Amino acid sequence: MSGLFSILGATATALNAQSEAISVASNNIANVNNPEYSREVAAYQTMGSIYTPQGPQSMGISVNVQQERSAVLDQMVQQEASLTSGFTAQQNILQQAQSALGENITSSSTSSSSVSSVTTSGLSAALNDFFNAFQALAANPTDKGEIQTVVQQASILTDRFQQVDQSLAQVQNAASAEAASDADSANKLLQQVAQLNTQIAAQESGNPGSALALRDQRAGALEKLAALIPISVKEGANGADQISTTDTSGNSVTLVSGVAVTNSLSYAAGVVSAGSTALGLSSGSIQGELSAGAGAVQALRASLDKLANQIVTSVNGAYNPSSSAGGNFFLAGGTAAGTISVDPHLTASTLIAGTGSAGDNSIATAVAQIADKSFSTGGGDLIDGTISNFYGSVVSNIGQALDTVNTQVTDQTAVQTTVVNQRQSVSGVSVDQEMSALMSYQRAFQASSEVFQVINSLMANLINNLGSLSG
Repeated sequence: MSGLFSILGATATALNAQSEAISVASNNIANVNNPEYSREVAAYQTMGSIYTPQGPQSMGISVNVQQERSAVLDQMVQQEASLTSGFTAQQNILQQAQSALGENITSSSTSSSSVSSVTTSGLSAALNDFFNAFQALAANPTDKGEIQTVVQQASILTDRFQQVDQSLAQVQNAASAEAASDADSANKLLQQVAQLNTQIAAQESGNPGSALALRDQRAGALEKLAALIPISVKEGANGADQISTTDTSGNSVTLVSGVAVTNSLSYAAGVVSAGSTALGLSSGSIQGELSAGAGAVQALRASLDKLANQIVTSVNGAYNPSSSAGGNFFLAGGTAAGTISVDPHLTASTLIAGTGSAGDNSIATAVAQIADKSFSTGGGDLIDGTISNFYGSVVSNIGQALDTVNTQVTDQTAVQTTVVNQRQSVSGVSVDQEMSALMSYQRAFQASSEVFQVINSLMANLINNLGSLSG
């Protein structure tokens, strides 16, 4: 009789184990499209045996639900996501900067860029039209129409300089705003990780590794955080993660320790800090936004300032060689792209083509020749080469920077995809595999149920027979 009870108990544990395994497989299938989910496995384990007068008897089986997750692959995915996000952020900023120029830029197979098919709204067209207007005036120095055209083209040129500079400033402001917004998003994720740490530590007290759903949520939050800033993750004995990054000297800075955020992020004047410590970001969207805005875009603005200064200085020198008061073509104090402007004394009625008698074109000719002059910084000039060549190199530089980051985005995305696929092969859910397992668990459950029914029937018959004998 005791043997039947023992078998019945073992069969009951088998039913419970198979039922839990069925739940695990069903849960896997339900989460097949959940990117944060890692496949769970029902690991069977014996509950041991006891010794009876009839010999050893099994106490049944139980199920330990385990998660198919690799900490190494998780870390690799975080690192690659951070790099991809950084390059993508740079790409976005540089695309905006190129659009602000209003030029069409083509790239050759040698990765060099050049201005081609220039739009009529670009600075290159305004430069050409300005010097061409002076060339036409030199050919017809008394033509009022040519004089009016020079004034109009000068106004267009200064407007284009200012518009491009304003647009590039807006690109930089947008990059800073994105960095500040990303820093706020990172703080929210840090708080989320700290809260999940609290929940995981509480749930896993006495049962390490059991808070599977919470661990999936935390892994998802960490990947989102890594896309913003580079992080290092270390799990503590209680299941809570410690999150850190690095300062400008490469020293570790703790952001989350156990269940608390120890250092929140802040952004000001192009610097991201954790608490009072300035961070040295090497990847992530914040780094990409700041490096593009303060790097290539700022270099572009500085080059345009030099070009504007060189044009103002050279044209004023040719138009007003004696530096007479009120005789400049451009406002002498407007020597930057954002401030270049026509001198307020210059109008169609005051513009001159020469200093001699009617028909003198010496000034118009001198200004027109500036377009072909080769400048040299070694000789004290602000630029090297002709004005058009210098501007072409400026545009080419931003084009090459964009070409480079486009390649980086493409290559890095491929690397990230490879790593994600590697992790998916470990942690991902296969519907076919889970359906096969589900059928196996169901058959095992049915078999255990039949055994349970047989043992239950035998016990009922035995009890009835014993009752008859005692009567």
